[in-house]
This record gives sequence, C-alpha cells and structure tokens, in this order.
Amino acid sequence: MPETAPWNRSLLPLIALVSMAAILRPAPLHAADAPVVEYTAGPSQAFARYLAGLDQVTPWSPETIEIDASLPKLKKQGRLRAIRRITTLGEADYQVLETAGDPTVRKQVIARYLSAQLTAAEIPASSVAITPANYNFHYQGVVKIGETAAYIFRISPRKKRQGLIKGELWLDGETGTAIRQSGYLVKRPSIFVKRAGVTRETFLRGGVAQMRLTSLSIDTRLVGLAELTIRERPFADPGEGSVPPYRHLPSYSSKAK
Repeated sequence: MPETAPWNRSLLPLIALVSMAAILRPAPLHAADAPVVEYTAGPSQAFARYLAGLDQVTPWSPETIEIDASLPKLKKQGRLRAIRRITTLGEADYQVLETAGDPTVRKQVIARYLSAQLTAAEIPASSVAITPANYNFHYQGVVKIGETAAYIFRISPRKKRQGLIKGELWLDGETGTAIRQSGYLVKRPSIFVKRAGVTRETFLRGGVAQMRLTSLSIDTRLVGLAELTIRERPFADPGEGSVPPYRHLPSYSSKAK
C-alpha cells in the first residue's frame, strides 16, 4: 500500500516517548539537591515535602493500565487494557485484558509506548527528574481543589538537553505530592518531530495517590499528531470495588510558554 513506507518512517519520531517515559519515572533525591525556594510558608513547605518524598515513591504492583491512542489525521484509533506487574528483577510484565481498534495504531503507537517504558528504565532517573539539580523553579500562584490548595511552579531546565521539559509543576498543599506535571520537550528527539508535549495528573484520596492520568501529544511532520491517554491505578479485584472516576484538575493560566 502507498501509505506503508512513509507511515513507518513517520513513527520513528515516537522515540520521543522514551524521553517522556523517563521524565515520568520517580527519582531518588540526592543530598546535592538542596531546596532552592524561599516563598511564603505554604509553597515552601509543599516544595520541601515534594523533595523529601521523591525517594519514597514506589510503583503500584499490580496495577491496571488503560491506553487510548489515536492518529487524528489518519482517523485511526486503538485501545489496550492490561494488568501490569513488576517482577522481582524490576521488569514490567503485562497481562493483556483487552485490545481494540486499528491494528496499526495498536502496534505502532501503543506497543511503542510500552517498549519505550522498558527503554526508559535504562536511563538514570536522576538525569531527568524534576529536581533543583535539573530545573529552575518559579512560584506562580495557588488554586483551590475542593477543600485543599495546590501550589503552582513554573519549571524550566537549567540546560537544554534531551528528556527535559518546560512547563508547570503543581504540588498538593498538604502532602507536597506532584498532582500535575505538564510541558513540552525543550529538545526535539528527532527532526521529524515538531513538538512533543506531556501532561500527567495524579489524583489523591486522603493524601494517597489513587489514579494517574497521562496525556502525550507528539506532532510529527509526516502524519500530524500522535496522541495517547494512559490511565493507571492500583489493581482491585472486581469483588473489592473499583476506584470511582475523578474530574480533571482546574485550569490555571500562568503564562508559561
């Protein structure tokens, strides 16, 4: 088919997923990563808790993962639902529960995302972690989320290098947990990529993470946008009940470009 050759070339830019997958991994905090903010008590305390908690993050295992992917320009969509377990060797093992949609999207977008997760595991998490070692932080403001507050920081890389983003970091006012990370890669991973953006929202209940919602958008030169939405939550047996749906976090205009 005439579409096959350019399609395969255009999917090469999805190596951007490797950078994004690495960004979203938890990273230990080293002693050199000293706090660098001196704001009012609320933002400063949340930031200090955020830094202190980076080395306490552990992955859910098992967890349910749902991936929806699309190529709007080609009008193709695909979906995967699976249970992910972390083996004793630290590797991810997937038990596929459901697949649907266009087979090309499933193989060339969703499968590549899962492969990128494995590749990202080989990248030192500290090299792309959102910490003072890699980023400058500028306090932007506060938004109310139900009964609590979230403090918003604009983040920009100290150096323009692969795997770092420019955007925003939202911290829960009580726990310092990163409840929203968003931005775009400051260094394109390929000449075929025009722009690559990522947003991750973490939903809390009683200060404990209950679900992560990640949106990836990669604007390629040959097939336009490749979009993925990934939902992750701790696995629960049907008899235990499921985690109820959450609404998106409120919008906030910080003028961060």
